[in-house]
Amino acid sequence: MPKLAITGKGGVGKTTLSALLAYAYANEGKTVMAIDADPDANLASALGMPAQQAARITPIAQMDDLIEERTGARPGESGGFFSLNPRVDDIPDRFSANHRGIKLLVLGTVGRGGAGCICPESSLLRNLVRHLVVGRSEVVILDMEAGLEHLGRGTASAVDAFIVVVEPGRRSLQTAQAIRHLAADLWIHKVYVVGNKIRNERDEAFIRESLPGDEVLGLLPFSQKAIESDMGGTAIFDADQALLAEAQRIKDRLDHLTA
Repeated sequence: MPKLAITGKGGVGKTTLSALLAYAYANEGKTVMAIDADPDANLASALGMPAQQAARITPIAQMDDLIEERTGARPGESGGFFSLNPRVDDIPDRFSANHRGIKLLVLGTVGRGGAGCICPESSLLRNLVRHLVVGRSEVVILDMEAGLEHLGRGTASAVDAFIVVVEPGRRSLQTAQAIRHLAADLWIHKVYVVGNKIRNERDEAFIRESLPGDEVLGLLPFSQKAIESDMGGTAIFDADQALLAEAQRIKDRLDHLTA
């Protein structure tokens, strides 16, 4: 089953694509684990999860008791030793929320020390992501931030495809180029682009001409229905069938490229 990491500049539509692909795979009867690894976690909303159910989800990075149990150290306490290889295999099934055939796990972010933090919570999250990518048999979709905080070198190289979401705009494309360099440093070779908020042929041409060496998997059209879905907290894949149809085509291309 494919393991997909989706990233890009904030606001370009990473979460939209993550939710659409999760639904496309689940709709085929596949077991899907959707991982919200973005500090601005809102994948639950894009999946249409009821607000009360989403409010009960605690990000793994905030589970101090669990982190202490597994690593031997409590987050925020200075000094001491902790496990760099804590047990994580039971965490996805214990702490994920199920909605419409999709299991959602929210990672959260390390609150101190930055992306390079050597701390108990960072150790647990990195091992958890490694387990999800290497040790699980279902479809795994990682809704990442641009910094790739939770991906180590070995984990990243095991991801089947790395998808950079862009929109028609210079800042978005600059971020995409920076992500490509990060991916190369992590030995990631299958890096693809998905355009979002495409209004016309000019937008499409702008993306293709600005990223001539990148393979564009597909182009999601600009959607007023998607904006209304976000405002109402309803599932993106119920809101706009044109978006869902393009996501299905993107999924089919990914299946071919990662087979």
